[in-house]
Amino acid sequence: MLALQLLVNGLVTGSALGLVAISFSLIYSTTKIFHVAHAGVYTMAGYVAWSLASRGAPDIVTLAVTVAASMAMGAFIQHQLYARLERRRATPLVVLIASLGALAVMQNVIAAIYSPNILQFPVPWGSKMVVLGGVRLTWTQILTVIASLAAYGATIWFFHRTILGKQIRAVASNPFLAEITRLYPQRVYVIVVAIGSAIVALPGILVPLDLGLQPYSGVTPLLTATIAMIAGGIGSITGSFVIAIGIAVLQNLSLLVIPGEWSIGITFFIFVIFMLFRPTGLFAAAR
Repeated sequence: MLALQLLVNGLVTGSALGLVAISFSLIYSTTKIFHVAHAGVYTMAGYVAWSLASRGAPDIVTLAVTVAASMAMGAFIQHQLYARLERRRATPLVVLIASLGALAVMQNVIAAIYSPNILQFPVPWGSKMVVLGGVRLTWTQILTVIASLAAYGATIWFFHRTILGKQIRAVASNPFLAEITRLYPQRVYVIVVAIGSAIVALPGILVPLDLGLQPYSGVTPLLTATIAMIAGGIGSITGSFVIAIGIAVLQNLSLLVIPGEWSIGITFFIFVIFMLFRPTGLFAAAR
């Protein structure tokens, strides 16, 4: 029964990490920017939602405003930071350092406003337990799985069935050709980062709703998302999502045989070995 509970917990955690992974993968595969500040958007989403929930805002309003705020922040970072650096022909290393700086600013501003202490959401229904076949889950965990699968499916549909999605794929495949055919890559980059920020807002809300808020909690999910993106195949939405779930399940099941403090390190070690033998990832790069 313990193994089953750990497996289910891994699926819940992996579903949330999967959204972080596919959002980061979309941004990186299109803009070729290692958007470390994405962890700051993830963290910011939780605090925006907490602020609204604390003031009695309805859940649907909290979700809508948080997603909109996350999209605005992502678009602002792309338009006012990355695009300006690109116009100045900054190297990828300079852009990475700038993104790290943006993350540090966001984290410290949040810590200064809200304190570095753990905050709990004032949402009573989120912590209520449900027993399903001997497995105990909170309503937040159930909602996390449902929302993650829905967002994954919506992302796949958007990039394959809509004109904007196809334009984004075209820009990701060949930015130069997209420029001369007037697809306006810089505008597409802003849209992609905004979409990725909207996607990451969901786990940014749901994970803290279950575990609590901290200003510096976004880095570990982003690290896991990076591993999932690479192992799943850069540019593969399905690959990133599936590998993120696999990492989380492996980490949880490893608790049966090793102490918790070793689980993350050993899991990443296994994936490093995996990447040595299949550096292109498990899945094809096609979206």
